[in-house]
Amino acid sequence: MSPPILQALERTSDHAMKTAFKTFLTIVAPFLLALPTIVVAKGDAASGQKKSATCTACHGETGLSVDPNYPNLAGQYQDYMIKALSDYRSGKRTNVIMANFVGQLSNQDIEDLAAWFSSQQGLQDLSIR
Repeated sequence: MSPPILQALERTSDHAMKTAFKTFLTIVAPFLLALPTIVVAKGDAASGQKKSATCTACHGETGLSVDPNYPNLAGQYQDYMIKALSDYRSGKRTNVIMANFVGQLSNQDIEDLAAWFSSQQGLQDLSIR
């Protein structure tokens, strides 16, 4: 069964309308769907590594924590890290230690840090193998 939008196109009798609609579906629609990924800035992992010096005290140089009281950041999803750091910065997520560190971070700083830590190898559960 065709999607509803294609069913509507099949019922249209005007040839020019069908041609315009097909052109829209094949050329314009894919571009519009890709637009959010084009517009959204991505973090730079190399910059994030430089900016992560403060993070390493608790989370380790590559994001593998040196203390079980602090979470591992290596291999974490980039979008999750951006959300978590943004929430710490805004106060939606509370932690006295994190609030002091993220308070002065820009959006680009957060994206860079997230790119760095998400690009690292996370912990492997060797018991699964």
